[in-house]
Amino acid sequence: MTPRMDTNRGLPAIESHRDLHIWITENLKMVPVPERAYGNFFEEHCYIVLHVPQSLKATSGAPKDLHYWVGKEAGVETQGTAGSFVQHLQEALGGATVQHREAQGHESACFRSYFRPGIIYRKGGLASALKHVETNVYNIQRLLHIRAGKHVSASEVELSWHSFNKSDIFLLDLGKMMIQWNGPKTSTAEKARGLALTRSLQERERGGRAQIGVVDDEAEAADLMQIMEAVLGCRVGNLHTAMPSKSTDQLQKANVRLYHVYEKGKDVVIQELSTCPLAQDLLQKEDCYILDQGGFKICVWQGRMTSLQEKKAAFSRALAKGYPSYTNVEVVDEGAESAAFKQLFRSWSGEQRKNKHLRGMGKLLQVKLDVGKLHSHPELAAQLRMVDDGSGKVEVWYIQGSRRQPVDPMHHGQLCAGNCYLVLYTYQKMGLDQYILYLWQGLQATAHEIKALKGNAEELDLQYHGALVQEHVTMGSEPPHFLAIFQGQLVIFQGSAGHNGKGQPESATRLFHVRGTDSYNTWTLEVPARASALNSNDIFLLATASLCYLWFGKGCSGDQREMARTVVTVISRKDKEMVLEGQEPPHFWEALGGRAPYPSSKRLPEDVSDFQPRLFECSIQTGPLVLTEVVFFSQEDLDKYDVMLLDTWEEIFLWLGAAASEWKQEAVAWGQEYLKTHPAGRSLATPIVLVKQGHEPPTFTGWFHTWDPYKWTNNQSYEEVVEGGLGAVSAISERTAQVSSFRLSRSPRNGRAGPLALWALKGSKDSSENELERGPKAGSGPRSVASRSLPREQLRHQAVEDLPEGVDPAHKESYLSDSDFQDIFGKSKEEFYSMAKWRQQQQKKQLGFF
Repeated sequence: MTPRMDTNRGLPAIESHRDLHIWITENLKMVPVPERAYGNFFEEHCYIVLHVPQSLKATSGAPKDLHYWVGKEAGVETQGTAGSFVQHLQEALGGATVQHREAQGHESACFRSYFRPGIIYRKGGLASALKHVETNVYNIQRLLHIRAGKHVSASEVELSWHSFNKSDIFLLDLGKMMIQWNGPKTSTAEKARGLALTRSLQERERGGRAQIGVVDDEAEAADLMQIMEAVLGCRVGNLHTAMPSKSTDQLQKANVRLYHVYEKGKDVVIQELSTCPLAQDLLQKEDCYILDQGGFKICVWQGRMTSLQEKKAAFSRALAKGYPSYTNVEVVDEGAESAAFKQLFRSWSGEQRKNKHLRGMGKLLQVKLDVGKLHSHPELAAQLRMVDDGSGKVEVWYIQGSRRQPVDPMHHGQLCAGNCYLVLYTYQKMGLDQYILYLWQGLQATAHEIKALKGNAEELDLQYHGALVQEHVTMGSEPPHFLAIFQGQLVIFQGSAGHNGKGQPESATRLFHVRGTDSYNTWTLEVPARASALNSNDIFLLATASLCYLWFGKGCSGDQREMARTVVTVISRKDKEMVLEGQEPPHFWEALGGRAPYPSSKRLPEDVSDFQPRLFECSIQTGPLVLTEVVFFSQEDLDKYDVMLLDTWEEIFLWLGAAASEWKQEAVAWGQEYLKTHPAGRSLATPIVLVKQGHEPPTFTGWFHTWDPYKWTNNQSYEEVVEGGLGAVSAISERTAQVSSFRLSRSPRNGRAGPLALWALKGSKDSSENELERGPKAGSGPRSVASRSLPREQLRHQAVEDLPEGVDPAHKESYLSDSDFQDIFGKSKEEFYSMAKWRQQQQKKQLGFF
């Protein structure tokens, strides 16, 4: 369905069931694009793309993304029409809108994230009949140049060997036959992404009836090469290596500058205010600002009190500093800031976070942790950073020399700042053992011990067949679950110890700072034994040769006092004496070396920043680390060939696909580099968690809107898909025979096949259309609706051999009852089968019916 047009204003009335809407310039008017043509962009046109996330539609004033896309051959009048439409549309949408100016080939990650499996740039302009994509027409000959990064794009190029290179993928589309040629320098991940786009074109434009052939090795694909040479002629000379695309590394993105933009008389003044890390309070609601990310991206922030005239001039002001016209520009209204924009600042406080304080341990103070609830609601586990209540099995080793040594369970919660530890936690989920291995690094540990810590972690991971989730923890930045597994008894001593069962060595006087209010968040740290280390908001234990003082600051709570009493026995077994602040005996101050000033003002509430998670693909193929962001991400964006970085602000997750294990050693270093070069000046002690495909904890899966634990059970690799033949073996033989049976007429200039040969390769248009009439249409449902209904358990996540007799494995969903179908898919069968076929397949994959 396409958006209805409001004839009173000439603006679209948005259909509520869709989150993406696209318009194209046609005869100086904006015309809606049919959904099946989404992802196709003609170079002579401009497009407007409106994205309203489904999850936010019920929220008043929810942020919306409005993209203004300019084709590289678009004329001035065409651009003017689109620009005017954007202004009217923004006014109709109201506030909380982010405008994006997108130039062909330089689109933002946000824009590219809408179009899976890729964007196709098409030459020329759209025919007046508005045939965006001609479905089931075989009278076609074209060559697509596919760049298969995380965001795939394909461009129509000259039908010639001169268009090819060694580093990219090329698709020779002959209507009935589609040949994907993979350059010798392309990776398996790129080949798989290219094949996903090829298969999408097969479904969307040929109704699934075109045959696909893949050339990975020209010597082993002689039949396919014979067809290619019949069309392209014989190749002369060697292929060239493509120039690497200009990728933006982390250091360039970290070079952020903030400018204040204002008018002075008739002139526009752009004044630099600050460099990173930036503070949010620099932005004033009456003014306009430019944030320059090293020329990689320009953000214009408009305060809510900015005049309408200033808002209209936003794009022109963004380019006032002389940036290239293709520079990606984002105009942000106050209150509609994206996750990427907020992370340019040291901290960000939003209205939503003030009203909904869910993160952190505050929630744990209100309710007793329910393990079942954490497992059934992974989004809660993710926000609390707790896989369970910490009651599972705990094993602890410390690093001595190059080896790990077990720690007596009596001393499990006693760590030393000069040591490194491995803490293995085992818990159960759905009856299966799950593991988290914490790599705890003391601030006084040596480089040798840290290296040995990582080596021993790898040994343990091998013992557990790669099932360990590895979390790198720096002393002082322990995650909540790490504290919970020690049940409030975690004590960190200064120095090193041998852990020989005799406990910690005791000096004459030691001072310990106790923090926390319950068994889930309490930990104790040894601090210098001097009065200046005290704090009126907390509790301290002063252990002397003869006595142990329990000092209560005036600002501490009853819960803090109760937890401190349970920690005393871990530190000292000498007589205890409770001391209230202001009533200390002389011996107390003597043990601390005399009185001294210490913090006594009331501690302010912890500032909880309003940051949303962000997902990136990690790549170093062209040199430095390059991160490609996937906006509005889902589980579908995790591919077995990928290393993905999920930034939840409080933790960094590195997800390793099953075929990306070779990057296991580098992955953690990439996480550290990401933190080091982050424009917000992030703490390098932020925990880094290494997660392997198939072993994702709820603290990771909870950041995804939906998660299917069976998604990868029967997932074929790229090699398996290709070896499966793609259904093209007979077609290849037939086409090759046709090539051999004709004397190809050649042009003396380029050696291409003549008309007779091309007819032999593609068949006549009439015959293809006759064949089409007998086949199913793209986007249609099963040819015969299932005559019986079956329970969802017999259909969902079932392999072909496990299905009930008579069930068509290609249409398992059709055997659901109407009520089950509505419950699972969120729509009726009629609505589902009216969707484009590729969307049907995508949803079936997500829900376990593929």
